[in-house]
Amino acid sequence: MTTTSQSTKLGYRVQNPATGEVVEEFPTATDAQIQDALTAAHEAYLSWREVPIAERAKVVARVGQLFTERADELAAIITEEMGKPLSQSKGEAEFCTEIFDYFATEGPALAADQEIKAIGGGRAVIEKRPVGVLLGIMPWNYPYYQVARFAAPNLVLGNTIILKHAETCPRSALAIQQIMDDAGVPAGAYVNVFASHGQIEDIIADERVQGVSLTGSERAGAAIGAIAGRNLKKAVLELGGSDPYVVLDAADVKAAAAAAWETRMENTGQACNSNKRMIVMEDIYDEFVAELARQAQNLKPGNPAEEAPGTFAPLSSRAAAEGLAEQLRDAVNKGATLHAGGRLVDGPGAYLEPAVLTGVTPEMRAWHEELFGPVAVVYKVSSDEEALKLANDTPYGLGGAVFSTDTERARALAERLEVGMTNVNGVGEGADLPFGGVKRSGFGRELGPLGMDEFVNKRLLYIAE
Repeated sequence: MTTTSQSTKLGYRVQNPATGEVVEEFPTATDAQIQDALTAAHEAYLSWREVPIAERAKVVARVGQLFTERADELAAIITEEMGKPLSQSKGEAEFCTEIFDYFATEGPALAADQEIKAIGGGRAVIEKRPVGVLLGIMPWNYPYYQVARFAAPNLVLGNTIILKHAETCPRSALAIQQIMDDAGVPAGAYVNVFASHGQIEDIIADERVQGVSLTGSERAGAAIGAIAGRNLKKAVLELGGSDPYVVLDAADVKAAAAAAWETRMENTGQACNSNKRMIVMEDIYDEFVAELARQAQNLKPGNPAEEAPGTFAPLSSRAAAEGLAEQLRDAVNKGATLHAGGRLVDGPGAYLEPAVLTGVTPEMRAWHEELFGPVAVVYKVSSDEEALKLANDTPYGLGGAVFSTDTERARALAERLEVGMTNVNGVGEGADLPFGGVKRSGFGRELGPLGMDEFVNKRLLYIAE
């Protein structure tokens, strides 16, 4: 175990964001190890695809069970790796059980043959078959959940997986590999690799690999999409978001603001589909902002493993905290108002005081950029049309939500949001509900029935009369 300073050269390592300490480092894979992973995954595919889907589903169900059985251990790992509050870390591990169970239970029916009408006579059937080896490139903000929603449907389908996790999540990556092994996933059907960026390109280019799924930044998505396109490989990209959260009215404004704040602070604000832009009608705006500021005030940096009342957790890294602080400085220097928080806490930890920001205008970075952290940005509007125009004025299109005591009023606005997931008076989340976006938030879907429909050969079987 090392105690290297934060200036250590980046690579696969556990670096506690609460302290800045590099706790453990891991070597990057050799080129020979990458080739071994490719060979193992391809050979496993040739046999795994022949296993009846009901049997594959039983193995996937066992994977899910192990996530809950080991939830305490798994939670401690990611709380140290990326600073997630411990209770949320455990909840994430347990949610993976729901995801694996959903695809184990529903997957065989979702992947069943579908007979279609053959107008010219004969019999036509759409068969859903696996395609082969897939590469998953996963982020640090939800180290288990992101892997689960990619791996579960594809293992049921009969695809095999090479998984490249974030450089800051090596222990959670290895814990997932251990779960797969212990659950009975065949050797090679799920292979974790500590690959370099150059090796990722080589993996995608390999003829044995049939597709790539990435969850990450817009920049990473553009790079991986270009590599996949150049090699004629299918890609699913779940990228950033700047989701609108429109509040048209509220029976209890303080309660509505408190709910919005709780949503924004989930995972210390580090969620792609967090409510990054709160758009509030002018008659309740002042009270709404005041309550947000009250929620933010007097919070102290705390140990995410302890979750003491009145404390907040660190961001994933000091660099992330410094970057977010710079976005806030840019907004304030150009005229925005910081009602609470926003101060970068001194020391090696990755703490930024949760903030409330208003008065953001188009010349500020915060107008068009994603703020990936504990910042509630609030906009005032005077009509539903103004709210809609502002909600859609973003290069992103992941999700959005509209709240009103008049459900039909909220639905009318929600249906015009340019997003992949639109919500009314709540946010729909679950293993059974598809997740994904449009515009610069990427393309493709995970979870729900659509999660079984991305990396699949929809093969036509036609039998003449």
